[in-house]
Amino acid sequence: MRDNFEATIQNQKRQHDLELKALRSQMNPHFVHNSLNAIQYYIQQNDVETSENYLAKFSKLMRQFFDYSRRKSVSLSEEISLLENYLQIEKLRFEEKIEYEIKVDPELDLEEEQIPSMLIQPLVENAINHGLFHKKGNGKVTVIFNFINANCFKVSVIDNGVGLKKSKELNTSIKSQNASHSSEVLTERIHFLNESGSWNVCHKMIDRSIEIGETGTEIVLEFNQNYYDKN
Repeated sequence: MRDNFEATIQNQKRQHDLELKALRSQMNPHFVHNSLNAIQYYIQQNDVETSENYLAKFSKLMRQFFDYSRRKSVSLSEEISLLENYLQIEKLRFEEKIEYEIKVDPELDLEEEQIPSMLIQPLVENAINHGLFHKKGNGKVTVIFNFINANCFKVSVIDNGVGLKKSKELNTSIKSQNASHSSEVLTERIHFLNESGSWNVCHKMIDRSIEIGETGTEIVLEFNQNYYDKN
């Protein structure tokens, strides 16, 4: 019994550590710094409307980060709202260099269906910072939510950037640690979710230039929620 109690405490501590890491990966200091700089730029340009719009979205995103970091899961509606807000901020910052699209399968119940919190946004941020940022010309990131069956859905994050191989070469040359840190946090969180018994999450990374002859990277997460936890 004592062993079970200690194992439970260790699992709770591990979960809290992972939630903290996930929050840190979302509160990327470069993103916060760049967003505040962009707001300052619009203020200096006396573009009051854009600066107020930017500040309102940034403030809402910070509240969403802190709120969702305290929850094990959020509704798909909430997740999509966070992604939309985050991508609108990046769009304001990069302007025409970035396009984005969020596609949602109409068979998904956005209010009832749950998704583990703080998993998707870091993938979208990586797609922009490590896929599109190094691309010559404009780029696009697409997030697709697909219904599989009553207990399963799939989320794909697709960019048409430089691709996995090129991105790894660039990250090595500039000694970037953020992408590998985010990947480690993602792998750890998926492992813990699967270990909890509440979820079975499958994770796949596809270099589109190798597998389908197109540019960019596709990250696929398939979520199977335990039937009894769901009901």
